[in-house]
Amino acid sequence: MTLAKVGSIALMGLNGHLIEVEVDISDGLPGYTLLGLPDAALSESRERVRSALINSGAPWPNKRVTVSLSPAWLPKSGSSFDLPIAIALMIAQGLAPTMDLNNTIFLGELSLDGSIRGVRGVLPALLAASTKGISRAIIPANNFSESQGIEQMHSIPLSTLREVMEYLTDAIIPTPPFIDSQSDTAFGLDLNEVVGQPKARFALEIAAIGAHHLLFIGPPGTGKTMLAERIPSILPPLTPEQALEVRAVHSVAGLLDNQHASQTVPPFIAPHHTTTAVTMVGGGVHMIRPGACSLAHEGVLFIDEAPECRTGVLDALRQPLEAGHVTIARTAGTITYPAKFLLVLAANPCPCGKYSGRGRSCTCSALAIRRYLQKLSGPLLDRIDIRTFVETPSRTEMAGSELGESSQVVRDRVIVARGAAAARFIEDEWSINSRIPASALRHRFRASKEGMAFLHNELENERVSARGFHKVMRLAWSVADSKGHLIPSKDDVEVAFALREGAALFQ
Repeated sequence: MTLAKVGSIALMGLNGHLIEVEVDISDGLPGYTLLGLPDAALSESRERVRSALINSGAPWPNKRVTVSLSPAWLPKSGSSFDLPIAIALMIAQGLAPTMDLNNTIFLGELSLDGSIRGVRGVLPALLAASTKGISRAIIPANNFSESQGIEQMHSIPLSTLREVMEYLTDAIIPTPPFIDSQSDTAFGLDLNEVVGQPKARFALEIAAIGAHHLLFIGPPGTGKTMLAERIPSILPPLTPEQALEVRAVHSVAGLLDNQHASQTVPPFIAPHHTTTAVTMVGGGVHMIRPGACSLAHEGVLFIDEAPECRTGVLDALRQPLEAGHVTIARTAGTITYPAKFLLVLAANPCPCGKYSGRGRSCTCSALAIRRYLQKLSGPLLDRIDIRTFVETPSRTEMAGSELGESSQVVRDRVIVARGAAAARFIEDEWSINSRIPASALRHRFRASKEGMAFLHNELENERVSARGFHKVMRLAWSVADSKGHLIPSKDDVEVAFALREGAALFQ
């Protein structure tokens, strides 16, 4: 047999396309031709496959070899096609049985000694294959943890090309690698380590209840970063569907390993303030990879020293904040990644950071303070739901020996409040307060009559924008859920308005 076909998967973002890898060995001058819009990494597969075959005891055909990846119009990238090309070459030479492989895909990069290396994007590739009726996959052993939870797919983890040959010949499957699953309580940081800060803790809890975006402003050393880092510990665990989607994004980015493959703790992503817009929202030239906002999907995106970010980096988040996804267009194609995250910004009140209390230690001029705070654009700040000032802990709070509420206690309240919201939205497409559409807020989910009158008065006096009007209403529902109210009262609306306008320093 001189012609062989095996299946694989090509990824475009999180979407997978079934690829037919065809190999034809014909008489003529020895040569190797690869068709199907391969990228540079895929074009180099010839030498990897050749050395892997020879070092695994299989010959390299001294003939004309043509490899075609169909459909030909779809760009192919990455080294995951090494294994299917090698298998097709062995079948074409009669070195492997022509068993029924119509229901099987192969994924894996080959090293020169014949071992199979792990590759990016195995989880979304398996999900795509299962939707297309594929029920068996030969994958690298290093990627075995990613296959867990896909019931429709029988994944076979193998470490070397010899093991693949043995499986195809005698159906011998080695013992799968051990997976150290991670529990929901594996997040090590606890909220009881934060000293004082009752206002900031309350703002943190309301933000967790409704997934509201949050801005902390305060002098250095007051606990802004400590508070932000502990948000995942008070968020409810991810549902199986959410966890699968989060794992798929991290798999494409190459950040999923055996230790964290099964965790249900929401992700916490904290890029440095010197990061670029491409790193923040995603991009690339040949392979479009997810950015920080997509890696934080269903979790927290924390940006410390936010005013120090480069021009345009924070403003690039404005579209993902509204849409819940980010669409990246390049010459290789247009890819959409999910980006539903809780944004947390932290900033100093002035360039020197000492403008607090009476401001006696601050050496900044009023103009310098104003310019510093204006680095956070008005449109971005208008998308921030909660703004709170983090004061320096008092002497009494620092000397006290009593610990504050633990993350578990706060998380239990958050889960109860989110449960109330989910029951209220049981017939809707959304389940948390921050995602209530504006039209629903104006009709089905209005606050009490007194609360609406208060908000309309603030809107008429131009103390809140139209977007801010709806932000306050969503916040009011989270405040009401935290108190067990069936509908936001005037007090709930006033508390929400205070949380929204807490950073009057920015006006």
